Amino acid sequence: MAKSSVKFGDSVAAYERIAADIAARRFAPLYLLMGEEGYFIDRLTEQLAATVLGEAERAFNQIVVYGRDSDAGQVVNLCRQLPMMGSYQVVIVREAQQLRQIEKLSYYTQKPSPTTILVLCHKEKNADKRSAFYKGCAANGTVFESVTPRDYEIASWLERFVAARGLQFDRKALAMLTDHLGTSVSKIANELEKLAVSLPEGKTHITDADIEANIGISKEFNNFELCRAVVQRQPGRALMIADHFARNPKANPLLLTVMALFGQFRDLFTVNYLQWLARYRGRPFPSDVELMKTLRKPSVYIVGEIKQQAALWPNRKVFQVLGLLREYDAKSKGVNAGGAPDGELLRELLLKIFLL
Repeated sequence: MAKSSVKFGDSVAAYERIAADIAARRFAPLYLLMGEEGYFIDRLTEQLAATVLGEAERAFNQIVVYGRDSDAGQVVNLCRQLPMMGSYQVVIVREAQQLRQIEKLSYYTQKPSPTTILVLCHKEKNADKRSAFYKGCAANGTVFESVTPRDYEIASWLERFVAARGLQFDRKALAMLTDHLGTSVSKIANELEKLAVSLPEGKTHITDADIEANIGISKEFNNFELCRAVVQRQPGRALMIADHFARNPKANPLLLTVMALFGQFRDLFTVNYLQWLARYRGRPFPSDVELMKTLRKPSVYIVGEIKQQAALWPNRKVFQVLGLLREYDAKSKGVNAGGAPDGELLRELLLKIFLL
């Protein structure tokens, strides 16, 4: 199957558009909600379940089935039923990716019932876009593709997400959260909901202390502080954090640390290369605002820090560091690691970096 061309930003925009249509009661006869990131699929499903029918109608006209327990023929039969004492019935198929003979749903998706709203929650992967089933959904309903964000996309989405809830993160708190939870929107949203409930009334600015107190991530020993210690050439501080990670390996997997370091040195490489072009090729060096877009950073303050750090790391050394990070990325996955634990591998990696 061809790789999807949909980007995370496309998914967010489509989600907001579909959510607005549902809120305005502009319903499609069927919804195919598919993809790897389950958060948006769950939110749209919950919104449809709460919006299409009134509370009294749901007992009669809202049906939920699970793909692993059903087949396409059963779903079609449910959709062909008429609603009881209402305009619509809602049929929600959870885990639709496990539905037996899902391709036979094409007989329904090509001509859906005007009195049924069918919601197919097709998580973990996309439906085959070449199939008659998918083409029927696209032609006669709404298809939503939910993709997992890349590491550089999550922070900007998260800032908008918390701003919509009247909250604001400081830079370190944001980095602590994303470094710890990775790019899983579902995990991040779940932790934020718990955090919002636990904050004192009236508090809207979230700091590293709030993250430490409510989510359990140390504000002193985390990937944000480790990356800062490395790029500022503070071996003592970096090794102290590495020792803490070694004592808490489950909370601080080496793979996430390597990814965080790689992102940091990728930014240094980009700034150094742009400076080289300006010095030797006569190209103007970008303004801080332009660098914000190039580096995908939310503020010129962060860009200024990266420019200062780049002066400590010429690109010949950055190349060597990136090579080490590729090597230890493989080791974090068990390739040529020799059975060494994550803590030992991290300490070894840091020593090699500081010896360059």
